[in-house]
Parts: sequence; structure tokens; C-alpha cells
Amino acid sequence: MTMIKKHSFFSVLSILFISLFTLSYLHALPTHDSQGKELPSLAPMLKKITPAVVSIATKGHYQDNNQLPDFLNDPLFKRFFKFDIPQHQQLQPHALGSGVIVNAKKGYILTNNHVIDNASEIVVTLKDGRSLAAELVGTDPQIDIALLKVSDDKLSEIKFSDSDKLQVGDFALAIGHPFGLGQTVTSGIISGLGRSGLGIESYEDFIQTDASINQGNSGGALVNLHGELVGINTAIFSQSGGNIGIGFAIPVNMAKSVMNQLIKHGSIQRGLLGVQVQDLTPELASALGINATQGAVVAQIINNSAASKAGIKAGDIIIAANDRAISSSSDLRNYIGLKRPGDKAQLTILRGKKTLTINTIIGGDNEVLSSAQAQTQSFNGQGLHPALEGAYFTQNANKQGVLVQKVTKASPAWQAGLRENDQIIAINLQSINSINDLKKLANKKLDKTIALNIHRGNSALFLVLR
Repeated sequence: MTMIKKHSFFSVLSILFISLFTLSYLHALPTHDSQGKELPSLAPMLKKITPAVVSIATKGHYQDNNQLPDFLNDPLFKRFFKFDIPQHQQLQPHALGSGVIVNAKKGYILTNNHVIDNASEIVVTLKDGRSLAAELVGTDPQIDIALLKVSDDKLSEIKFSDSDKLQVGDFALAIGHPFGLGQTVTSGIISGLGRSGLGIESYEDFIQTDASINQGNSGGALVNLHGELVGINTAIFSQSGGNIGIGFAIPVNMAKSVMNQLIKHGSIQRGLLGVQVQDLTPELASALGINATQGAVVAQIINNSAASKAGIKAGDIIIAANDRAISSSSDLRNYIGLKRPGDKAQLTILRGKKTLTINTIIGGDNEVLSSAQAQTQSFNGQGLHPALEGAYFTQNANKQGVLVQKVTKASPAWQAGLRENDQIIAINLQSINSINDLKKLANKKLDKTIALNIHRGNSALFLVLR
């Protein structure tokens, strides 16, 4: 018992020593206590960068919510919780959030789009109390970034870091103006990377942090221990409106890309590759005979798109774009979506056992997916793979693929994910053009895992059947 306590005591001392050493090394420069002893502190670094984090207030047509608790009025909170309460519109001052000066010479300030949305006037207040009128350069609501500009010859700025180099466990500091208290700094770590599917924005690749983010922090800075900007704080996950240690920031590389487009072109135009993609799962990789563990699987090619012109095929697995690793379908969508039509992209693709490099020119949003579906002969699925039991198929009049006419609920086919009106284009990357092809490639005697390439409405996917 004594040995355990002794071991724990020295473990704590060791951890404390390592932590203090790390903080001291990473720009947590020493200060001194009343007796002259050195203490690690972030104060010297913060003294340099906090003047670059500003408070933003606006005037515009906002809902009059004076009868509501203050936290319900915060746009950051409203983005997670929808409620209908009788309100009326009026022109009023409304303090919303924070911003980050990223170019002192030109006066550029990054913030969230939802901070300045519907604003007729925008006022930026600096740490020293000066107030400046801000001009809106442009916005990108789909990523929730806005770019402002102010004119002053005494501004500070925060330098950009490379958010692609972040790792879970890196220290992080959130700087903003929560609850009207004035500028506040909170600390934590990077809790997660590449968070998506939250339904907050159209393009999501969030940094998750446990550094406290609260009402008024929207648009503020997430920095590393070198005082470099790694993200723009944008949202929290909460069931009560208060911080519970789950906050989200837009990676600075994504925000910087939006900013550069707004400065150069004044607006955002999204690039399109012209593919329907899905994540590469271990089951799908096994079915396709692929050794890769990450990537975006091409399930469908849009006619006359950049992908079709470049020779990309259904079943290809995109693992890199311009030497940047692609780990998932959302990763590819975010990367291409930040390009403009006409930009060039070099894609690294796995096609079977081969690794290919394909050059393409990013297209625009005028690419339209069109398909014709008509029914002719019918087939009840008898004798097919066991996972297709309960599905009924029809031949396409255009002889491309086979249509799923009906799926009995609770049947093996239903449980496997097959649905009525699905169009089966290929099985294990082999195209099917008839019921006979379906019988041949999905024969129950094959007794193995198969992957169906399916078109579903205007989307496409691979469905793995065991």
C-alpha cells in the first residue's frame, strides 16, 4: 500500500515536471513570483496576440427577444436549438461575437457569417477600447466565414498556422468576448479532428476542442502555444446552452482559402468534380479486393462532368488530391468545394491493383445528372445471393443496369439496405446490363461477399452484401 502511494506521488511529480517543461519550451515564457522564482506562463505570448482579437457589434433587423433568457438570444445557441416564439422585427444594436485580425496592414478580419448576418452596420471594438466601422468584404454562409475590413494604422494581427498539421492532444487556447465580460482566454487541447455530419454547415471539417467556447466567442480565435491561429471558433454542442467541453472551430486552412477567394474575386464559386462518392470501409475494401484503409470511393460519374472527361470510373478510389491525402468522402468534397471552376487538380487513384495519376480541370455547378428508368421484364430474385432474398428486379429499357422493383420489408434484402427503385449498375466492379448479368454475378452458389454499385435517385453508393 505504501509502495503504491509512493509510486503515485513520484508519478505526479514526474508528470508535473514534464508539463512545466513542455509549456516553458512552447513559448510559455517564464515569469517570476514575489520571491523571484521563475514560473511558466502564457502571458508573454498572449500579450502579443490578444490585441488582434476584437469584439463585433452590429445594427440590423433582429428579432426582439427581450422576454427571453440571454443565452437563448445567442445565434451560436440558436444554430443547435430551433424554437418558435412570437417576436417582432426592429432595428437595434446587437452585440454578437468576436473576430480575428489576420492582416494588420490591410485591416482584414475573419469572423463567422452568422455573427454579421443581416447586419446593416458593423462596429469592431479593439482591446484598447477603440471602435472602428467595418466594411463587409464578403461571406461564405456554407462554411460560415465572413471577411471584414477596417482602416487603422495601429492594428495587431495573428499569424496563420497550418491546421493540416494539428494532432489530437495539441494544446489550444480560445480567445473571444463571452457574455459581455470583455476579452477572455480559455485553455484546453485539440479533442478531435475532421468532425463532420453535424448538420451545422454545408461543408464541415471541424476541429473539436475542450477549451471553453461560450456565448460571444463566435468568430474568435483558436490558437496554439506559439500564438498562431489554427481555427475560427464557431459552435458548441450543448443540451443546456452552456459549455460542456465540446466546442467546434473551422480549420484556419479552410478559412484562409475562403478569405483568398473573397479578396481576389469578391465571391465564392464552388468547384465540382462530378462524382458521387462514399467512404472506404474495411468491408467495402475487402469486397473490392483493395488493401487501402482510407479514401473516397467513386460510386457514380455525372455525365459531361470534369470526372467523366478525365476518365475517372465508378469503383475508383481517390486517395489524394494535389498530393494532399484524401481520407473520406467529406474530405474530398471539402477539398474540391474550396476550389474554383477552372482550377487544376491532380488526383491519385486506386483502380484495382494499380495506382494512377489523373489530371483534371475542376468543373462548375452546371453539371447535371440525368438518368432514364423504365421497366420491362420482371424477376423475383429466386436463386440469387441470400442477402437479395425478398427483392424483385426489372430490366431497364435503356439496358443500363437492373432496377429494384420492390423490396419486402424485414426481408434479408431490406435489412441489407436495398430499397425500391434502386438501380444496380455493377457487382464487384463488373457492369451489369441485364437480368442475366445479375443472375451470373450474384448467384447464391458463389457464396461470398459482394459489393453492389447502386444509383439511388440523384445519389450513388456501394452496398456490401455478406
